[in-house]
Amino acid sequence: MELIKVKDYNELSEAASKIIINKVKSSNKVTIGFATGGTPLGTYKKLIEDYRRNHTSYQHVVSFNLDEYVGLSPSDPNSYHFYMQENLFQHIDISPTNIHIPNGESENLQKECEDYEKLIDSFHGIDLQILGIGRNGHIGFNEPGTSFRSLTHVVELAPSTRKANARFFRSLEEVPTHAVTMGIASILKSKEILLLAHGEEKAEAIVQLINGSVTEDFPASALKLHPNVTVIADAKALSKLTEYS
Repeated sequence: MELIKVKDYNELSEAASKIIINKVKSSNKVTIGFATGGTPLGTYKKLIEDYRRNHTSYQHVVSFNLDEYVGLSPSDPNSYHFYMQENLFQHIDISPTNIHIPNGESENLQKECEDYEKLIDSFHGIDLQILGIGRNGHIGFNEPGTSFRSLTHVVELAPSTRKANARFFRSLEEVPTHAVTMGIASILKSKEILLLAHGEEKAEAIVQLINGSVTEDFPASALKLHPNVTVIADAKALSKLTEYS
């Protein structure tokens, strides 16, 4: 696991965007796993700026999103379909047919999960998977206790996760209780993983990730089992890590 320390959120976003852009330019067929939430927003803004300035093309890029809330339509402003369109996809030249996000409205969620996993496998896995990290160590929506062998599945969101995401909704009660998420085994099948951590609220999680043991009680620790993981963290996220504080 490579750890890259940056000064602040802007530097984090710049560093992450450069890795993604280099991956996009590395081949005529690239599969990228996208994350949502607050942390990647700056990175996506940098990708849009680069697209407008340098015309980096995404026509050959196939995208897979980590997760989606159960019960929200793609047009719902709090859905991750909507998030990705608003914050990235509508601003670059990626083909709509190459965009894949779980369908949280599926009448058969189990089949939706199985089909999503098969679709990822049909592209021989994800070349670069972007991740954030939750305060409790969740990656995607894989909460503590999730099996490292898990594939795409439906998960009940932990109260702490719903509370953290409530800032995007009008109230906590509006935050969905379940989501479809790539499993930990799904994530670990990616050829390269890029994890972004920003702010003091992620400092304890970073200490656990770097210095803690590999345990299903802390889902992100599974990344230690992967041969090609880069963590980009700003000074605040590293503030409780002794060798960086």
